[in-house]
Amino acid sequence: MLLKPETFMNRSGQSVGKIVRYYKIMPEEILVVHDELDLDAGIVKLKKGGGHAGHNGLKDIIAHLGSRDFCRLRIGIGRPGVGKVVADYVLGSPSKSEWELINSAIDAGIACMDKLVAGDVAAVMNKLHA
Repeated sequence: MLLKPETFMNRSGQSVGKIVRYYKIMPEEILVVHDELDLDAGIVKLKKGGGHAGHNGLKDIIAHLGSRDFCRLRIGIGRPGVGKVVADYVLGSPSKSEWELINSAIDAGIACMDKLVAGDVAAVMNKLHA
């Protein structure tokens, strides 16, 4: 099942929470795909569990699930330069070269979906983190 919330990103947990409760989905069965400031553009990593690291969408999902035990496919977007406002950077458009890198990261994540759905998180981590 694929869910693309139509809420603002900071309220993603509302949509995720409703679907999880309706279909009785366990947090361990969830994969959240999100942007990640702490990874350079084009880097993709898989993480299981953990905190929100200041990501308001993740913070809301954790609050609505009451759990941190879901997987996250983290798509790197890099950080803004010194003195730049993070919110403006995140809400702005990447450059053409950054878009190409980000799209490559998304493609790499998509290529791993079969193994993720099969539950082979370790194999996906090994592939993406190599």
